[in-house]
Amino acid sequence: MITLLLCAEGALREPLLYLSLFFKQHRDEYYGLLQQVRIEGKWEEWLRFFLRGVLETADQAVDTARRSIALFEEHRRKVQAHRRTVGSALRVHDALKGRPVLSALDAAAVTGLSEPTVRNCFALLEELGIAREATGRGRDRLWLYVAYVELLGERTDPLPP
Repeated sequence: MITLLLCAEGALREPLLYLSLFFKQHRDEYYGLLQQVRIEGKWEEWLRFFLRGVLETADQAVDTARRSIALFEEHRRKVQAHRRTVGSALRVHDALKGRPVLSALDAAAVTGLSEPTVRNCFALLEELGIAREATGRGRDRLWLYVAYVELLGERTDPLPP
């Protein structure tokens, strides 16, 4: 349901589940069940395992979507509470929701705002702790929607060999 809402709102282009991580996390079981299918034709066990992966991955996706929506609303309220350039800053915030790593040039193209206005908005978002400049350069800078990137990166830590 949440995935469909995110698609309808344009946050996702299509519903998707990242099953590969589930398979990596359960690597031994994955290969063991594949071997049983190959040798003994035990498809039922493989299908149960696969469907368990779909269920767990879907539950995680729903949880991430709910937490993303709550994060977006919290940050929207934070921007609205600030008196300076609220309308423009909200447009840049909306652009960051769609692309959590963004340059001023790209943000200007997406929002229709001028680059100086976008840079002022990024300064405000940095001041509010929502965005952070990620390159450390004076030119061709990129801003990162920190909490959103962290949320999207949860449960994706590299697995031990």
